[in-house]
Amino acid sequence: MLAQEIIRTKRQGGALSVPQIEAFVRGLTDGGWSEGQVAALGMAIFLKGMGRDEAVALTRAMRDSGRVMHWPDMPGPVVDKHSTGGVGDKISLMLGPLVAACGGYVPMIAGRGLGHTGGTVDKLESIAGYQTRPDAALFDATVRRLGCAIIGQTADLAPADKRFYATRDVTATVESVPLITASILSKKLAAGLQALVMDVKVGNGAFADTPAMARELADSIVAVGNGAGMKTRALITDMNQVLGHTAGNALEVLEAIDYLKGVNVEPRQHAITLALCSQMLVLGGLAADEGEAQAKLQSALDSGAAAEKFARMVAALGGPTDLLERPGQHLALGPVQKPVPALRAGVLAGQDTRAIGIAVIELGGGRRVASDPIDPQVGFAAVRPLGSTVQAGEALAVVHAADEAAADRAIAAYQAACQIAEQAPAATPLIAEVIG
Repeated sequence: MLAQEIIRTKRQGGALSVPQIEAFVRGLTDGGWSEGQVAALGMAIFLKGMGRDEAVALTRAMRDSGRVMHWPDMPGPVVDKHSTGGVGDKISLMLGPLVAACGGYVPMIAGRGLGHTGGTVDKLESIAGYQTRPDAALFDATVRRLGCAIIGQTADLAPADKRFYATRDVTATVESVPLITASILSKKLAAGLQALVMDVKVGNGAFADTPAMARELADSIVAVGNGAGMKTRALITDMNQVLGHTAGNALEVLEAIDYLKGVNVEPRQHAITLALCSQMLVLGGLAADEGEAQAKLQSALDSGAAAEKFARMVAALGGPTDLLERPGQHLALGPVQKPVPALRAGVLAGQDTRAIGIAVIELGGGRRVASDPIDPQVGFAAVRPLGSTVQAGEALAVVHAADEAAADRAIAAYQAACQIAEQAPAATPLIAEVIG
């Protein structure tokens, strides 16, 4: 089956058959399709779309392109969460240990940065020694013993998606509902999950920048996930500002550690974390309702059980054994740290959150092309939330950079991304909707 004929079918707006989709996925896996052909079909799908049956077929084919995990004899439910991506979104780092402390088992296969958003795997790789690609036996043993392990895609897990994901990142074909659906669910189905909770971000820092697109994506993921036999629920959450206090890899790990220790907890981030975790407990049968789930989760935070799970997971996967006690010893920060001064007095009324994500990439904290190395030290800290009253010259954030020139460019970009007005902005719902 010729690659160019498959591309032509979709370019003309036709529906791809199951054999055509399976041929494409084989080409992704065995190298039979060139990078140009992969990019061309990705762009054709981006422009012409896919029907639900096509998306299901693509999801299943990518799932079956490698190993599919099974978790026999687990004493608790096998559950997970996934986010469509945002700026400053480090919730996975807190959520896995938190759900594990409440009796869930979370084999989280996380991703790298995509487009302007950060990636959980990139964040974890800022921890010296942490193995994001352990062998199957270590991953299995860590999940069974501790209740959670967060890793990246291994070579044998949905390898077709891994190649397609990298190409989409650098060919402007990220924001496609069927491709996002297939990418997410192929990995989650390959991980052998019983239940999945999706965090579908909406706003100017999300891939879904309108409520209509977020709802379309949430509906797609819930329908395909449930159709494949995995209980799936989606929350549509706000991404019109940086989530939490930080954006940047090591900085976000430090904030996650603080959160688990109960230090400097940012209210919006805490509310979304508890909402996602509570849905996981309910879907997994570990709580009768959200109220009971949230009480269990808060107890796991207050007792230190969640922080202990995180510390043990890091150590089990090759990281330092004293990360929680001495995080500054193991997480390097940018050598140049400068405040981002407000250009005028007033109220921080808006952020171009995507522009802030791009500024992190320009600092070296993300990739322009798939092969780019990442500087884990850079980013923004002490980020002021929307609604903050500021004086002229007061810091809106603190930039961490590799050198003075990079810091100055990032300061200018951050200032341009902030709108300071006379009045506070209208409140935006933190959780707009629950689907499924």
